[in-house]
Amino acid sequence: MADASASQILGGESLLFLTDEQLRQGIEAMFFAYRGFTADPDRILQGLSYGRAHHRAIHFIHCAPGTTVNNLLNILGVTKQSLNRVLRTLVEDGLVESRVGRADKRERHLYLTDSGDALEKQLSDAQRARMRAAYRQVGPEAVAGFKQVLEAMMDPEMQRQYQKLRENRG
Repeated sequence: MADASASQILGGESLLFLTDEQLRQGIEAMFFAYRGFTADPDRILQGLSYGRAHHRAIHFIHCAPGTTVNNLLNILGVTKQSLNRVLRTLVEDGLVESRVGRADKRERHLYLTDSGDALEKQLSDAQRARMRAAYRQVGPEAVAGFKQVLEAMMDPEMQRQYQKLRENRG
């Protein structure tokens, strides 16, 4: 697959020999794509006085119900203080439930409540609609290439966490 990718052309240049300008354009595209990807959830969250940190917590608790606070810390790469502030709000607002671990009473396992599930669905539906439209527009080969680029940009620890989430989904 790498040989096929290397022979593809981007703006008249081989992918193996991208110029700094082409890379800058890719970086800028990534920034604007991220703004688009987060715009719809940001509007929803703004009405609830939540931010992206709340969204990320809700997303990953949904992906792995019962995940521990420590696991969520590792996935999100934030400080314990920052995550605790977000989780405290989500628990107080009835979106997340924190349960004491059965095997280790020091662990807290996190679950979305029905209200949390409803908010997660609303946020994810908005992002899925945007991604679905983009994927349809560019086609399956571009989607596969995009996924490969994203995975190649991940640090090894992020790749392990990503793979673990994928495995847990079955």
